[in-house]
Amino acid sequence: MNKSIITLNDIKKHYQVGTQVVRALRTVSLDIKKNEYVAIMGPSGSGKSTLMNIIGCLDTPTAGTYVLNGTDVSKLEDSDLADIRNKEIGFVFQTFNLLPRYTALENVILPLIYAGVVKKERIERGTAKLDLVGLGDRMEHKPNELSGGQRQRVAVARALINNPSLILADEPTGNLDSKTSIEVMHLFEEIYAKGNTIVVVTHEEEIAMHARRIIRLRDGEVETDVINENPTLG
Repeated sequence: MNKSIITLNDIKKHYQVGTQVVRALRTVSLDIKKNEYVAIMGPSGSGKSTLMNIIGCLDTPTAGTYVLNGTDVSKLEDSDLADIRNKEIGFVFQTFNLLPRYTALENVILPLIYAGVVKKERIERGTAKLDLVGLGDRMEHKPNELSGGQRQRVAVARALINNPSLILADEPTGNLDSKTSIEVMHLFEEIYAKGNTIVVVTHEEEIAMHARRIIRLRDGEVETDVINENPTLG
């Protein structure tokens, strides 16, 4: 039986906006196991961005517990959360978040610099990840010399560089045309097939259909959590 990567118990997140309290997450409990491919969906205001920030250790809950790969991260300080993020989570964002003056390889190996990995190993690992995403011949190119799909591939390679427990993708095809979106989702399929755990946050039904499990939020709560019997492959 695969062990749990993510265990959320009665997670609540409240924000104070002026005199009002906004209950972004009312009560969310979830269990996501190793090598699951999960999509989190919901309309604007459903709480999906708040939930993504908590899963990604970018924010902490108001109440409840969050255990990530065996560590209770719900009460950690910011510096400890940053360490957990760097070790356990690979992020893929809609806007790629690449540094424009750095080459593809330099962007990919950036997390290894923070982790204190020596230069020779950084280059070896970065080269291997760019080969994995089909960009071995574009390593010295800067982001403005790459297409949108290639930039997202660089971002995926960077997300994989620390061999994280979890790949967390926020609207990963939001800035891509439909053909390029399909290519990126095919890449996710390959990464999932290699044993990685993927959580995709999206409002697009066709992107969610690639996942093996679809969780829908509404008004800060889980509305449905179902297995996708007919995932879109590749």
